[in-house]
Amino acid sequence: MPFDPTFVDCWIFDLDNTLYPPSTRLFDQIDERMGLFIQNLLGCDEIEARRVQKLYFHDHGTTLSGLMHFHATEPHEFLGFVHDIDMRPLAAAPRLADRLAKLPGRKLLFTNGDDAYARKVLAALDLENSFEGIWDIHAMQYRPKPERSAYTGMIDAFDITPETAVFVEDMARNLAPAKALGMQTVWLDLATDWGDRAKDDAAIDVIADDISKWLDHTLASLADPISLG
Repeated sequence: MPFDPTFVDCWIFDLDNTLYPPSTRLFDQIDERMGLFIQNLLGCDEIEARRVQKLYFHDHGTTLSGLMHFHATEPHEFLGFVHDIDMRPLAAAPRLADRLAKLPGRKLLFTNGDDAYARKVLAALDLENSFEGIWDIHAMQYRPKPERSAYTGMIDAFDITPETAVFVEDMARNLAPAKALGMQTVWLDLATDWGDRAKDDAAIDVIADDISKWLDHTLASLADPISLG
């Protein structure tokens, strides 16, 4: 079925490389600090740390989940270290804030990061008032996207009706569980290294390459529902 925004009353957004572009290279800073954390933890060199980091990310959804599983890493310690980054590459996003405000219904943030980091990013983007709630890695009990429980936990906590919700995400693999639960899905294809890994075309309703342009189109469709036909 084609994407139909007229049925949506809950708009769910990923955070990193979704609300801001990959060109900020913000996640590169986090990536580097993850490597440093692993080097310090395991006493290994940079090459081995990167191998471990990406292995855990691929097999466990996040590097943190792998570290917790194999090394009993304390999550707050890890997250505090890797999110101690320079936010100056981010800038206020008034156009995005305006579009989000015009969407009818609730807006939620769904991130494998933690609440403290998410709020720092939202503040840098001047989007602090754009979301009703944040579902983060602590709320997921450290079982991150694409684990099904991350989605069902959010659905229960915010009393979401999946059939009237849409999930917008830059990592294609994270859309499959949302689609299986009944949500509409939007993949932001931003040509990042991991964006298309494990992509399931059947789980994607819309592909976009610019979140603001997609929101412009969506708002226009809502203003003129006849155009959807």
